[in-house]
Amino acid sequence: MLNGLWLGFFLVAAVSALGQWLFAGNSGIFAAMVESIFAMAKLSVEVMVLLFGTLTLWLGFLRIAEKAGIVDWLAKVLGPLFSRLMPEVPPGHPALGLITLNFAANALGLDNAATPIGLKAMRALQELNPSATVASNAQILFLVLNASSLTLLPVTIFMYRAQQGAPDPTLVFLPILLATSCSTLVGLLSVAIVQRLRLWDPVVLAYLVPGALLLGAFMAFLGTLSAAALASLSSILGNVTLFGLITLFLLIGAFKRLPVYETFIEGAKEGFDVAKNLLPYLVAMLCAIGVLRASGALDLLL
Repeated sequence: MLNGLWLGFFLVAAVSALGQWLFAGNSGIFAAMVESIFAMAKLSVEVMVLLFGTLTLWLGFLRIAEKAGIVDWLAKVLGPLFSRLMPEVPPGHPALGLITLNFAANALGLDNAATPIGLKAMRALQELNPSATVASNAQILFLVLNASSLTLLPVTIFMYRAQQGAPDPTLVFLPILLATSCSTLVGLLSVAIVQRLRLWDPVVLAYLVPGALLLGAFMAFLGTLSAAALASLSSILGNVTLFGLITLFLLIGAFKRLPVYETFIEGAKEGFDVAKNLLPYLVAMLCAIGVLRASGALDLLL
């Protein structure tokens, strides 16, 4: 599938460029396409350099959390729920704790933390997948919920809007909260229907119903705040939670007599390897998309 799609990008771009040259007299189209290939290759490396630091940092702290038993504890707490939603994942498997941390980071809008945790969770799920080319049901469910990304406090979006000079950076808070709530619900229901998951199971309801009630109460509370108060609360809660998690990992690791520095370095090396392995895929897709756009085919399709 991916081979055909990737090849199709280049073939469609070639046909589009040929048409523009023959019928529109645009002789510079091929130069633009070649320039786009090299520009996208450079962009891929620039994006990966930024990702290198993020992955290295968070996978270092995650290794401390794993060896300190935090990930295993989260897996046990949510084991009954995931045993219904992801029955092929053994109870207490580390992937469940990583999935929980990923959801928590997404809920707080901490994209730089959610991405490396999500990659590590997917790698852990792949260890249980007998196929190297077909995603398992658990991987599909995790990917859908990660992409739909229920966001309670979109701290990163607020920061971007403030940097771009938005008069009210928090104005998008409620729309984002409602949109991500709906997307997560639709995603969960869609996968549940296809995979025939029993969402009405008493154990599943025991987790989801209180969570939905707490979410509704939180939305109602935030809806009463002014824009200034909402911006302040979002910034404080997001950053305090982020730094609090790091401190918690370190304190529990030290309490359990882990060599936290050496453990961090061990995990950070894994982050470097993960980022390095992602670069070829990023170059391949961005170059194909860049050629498609430079040829004019993408604009024509739009």
